[in-house]
Amino acid sequence: MRHKKAGRKLNRTASHRKAMFANMAASLIQHEQIITTLPKAKEIRPIVEKLVTLGKRGDLHARRQAISQIRDVTVVAKLFDAIATRYATRNGGYLRIMKAGYRQGDNAPIAVIEFVDRDVDAKGAADKARVVAEADAAEAA
Repeated sequence: MRHKKAGRKLNRTASHRKAMFANMAASLIQHEQIITTLPKAKEIRPIVEKLVTLGKRGDLHARRQAISQIRDVTVVAKLFDAIATRYATRNGGYLRIMKAGYRQGDNAPIAVIEFVDRDVDAKGAADKARVVAEADAAEAA
């Protein structure tokens, strides 16, 4: 009996789940939209929404709590500077989950999870900046 046992195990150990959710939260904040399975999307939503609420609080203790959960200082800086100010007047409901069919290989339900008023240019911007930086470094060498 699983009475009062909240959350999905997702066939992972507790440490693996914690690391996976930290990575997914960082990717979602960085790109503002990710594609994942539906159960993972449903599990990551409350985690990221609590992080946005920490960002709206904005003090040093909240920043340190977010860093301890996400483990990426640049992503936390974006969370506190850009995302928290965008949702300053909104009381929750920062994320949207849209079903996107089924995965080809194993027929797993796929979902797109994104911020409600997301910056469309944010998706892939970090990757483009990295490619440009690598090209400049190669050109200089």
